[in-house]
Amino acid sequence: MGYCFDPEIDRMMRELPDRTLELDLSDPITCRSTLESFAKAIELDFSDVLVTNETVKSELDGHEVPIRIYTPKHRETKIGGGLIHVHGGGFVIGSLDSEQQTCLALCRELGIVVVSVGYRLAPEYPYPAGLNDCYATLSWVSESADHLLIDRSRVGIYGLSAGGGLCAAIALLSRDRNGPPICFQYLGIPELDDRLNTLSMRQFSDTPIWDKKLAELSWRYYLGDAFSPGDDDVPIYASPARAKDLRGLPRTYISTMEFDPLRDEGILYALKLMQEGVQTELHSFPGTFHGSHFFAEAKVNQRAHEETIRVLKNGLAL
Repeated sequence: MGYCFDPEIDRMMRELPDRTLELDLSDPITCRSTLESFAKAIELDFSDVLVTNETVKSELDGHEVPIRIYTPKHRETKIGGGLIHVHGGGFVIGSLDSEQQTCLALCRELGIVVVSVGYRLAPEYPYPAGLNDCYATLSWVSESADHLLIDRSRVGIYGLSAGGGLCAAIALLSRDRNGPPICFQYLGIPELDDRLNTLSMRQFSDTPIWDKKLAELSWRYYLGDAFSPGDDDVPIYASPARAKDLRGLPRTYISTMEFDPLRDEGILYALKLMQEGVQTELHSFPGTFHGSHFFAEAKVNQRAHEETIRVLKNGLAL
């Protein structure tokens, strides 16, 4: 199928070596290693950001969750907003190290504490292991807010792709357990629905980076042996698009990409949030695909980044 990609992104894609935009989740260990190699090759500037590592114990299963805390070195010593960062990667790849560039940028541009979660990955650790780790981190941030100089009423959650799906699940879980408050959820190109039956999922079968085959594998890995993708018993905390009641969730921003198989589940989730009375902003970026934000120089992606910073500042009352 032909796609009308943004001209700048299309030009940059053509300059890449063949197969650069292909993702192979059939061998998770090799895929993770490749991602980590790319991450290590990026030079990072830590001059104005203090980075510390901690572990958080999950009360649900006792697992020790590694987290990484990014604090602006020159921040005024006063209470401010905070952001929990949940990485993407189809529930299968991604780590604290692979996310450093993003977390540094968010910390620097927002001037706040950012806490990155090294949650357990599928298929070795299927649902609910990763979600438990993320929820444990939310609880720890709320309990440690005074020490972190974070206003516990101004804690937001941020995730892209599978990270966006996990953030949606965290918000549902916290609401239903009367857990720590979340003031804002940023769901970027979120992976929300194991049923894989939207028009965009059926239509975009050969798009770069993410397609239906990868989505099927991702959900099989994440749900493990306990559940099968598409079955009626899949919990809403695994697949938030299944939730029938979205009332009482935090203010939300959702982004989708025009040629992303995940596009429609993000749009439908945003629409449902609006219908349930949750203040929600939705932006679908034209000419883009899942992961095309890596072409940061393209004007459409610069605009998307500027919007991300604006909506986070607004959502966290910065």
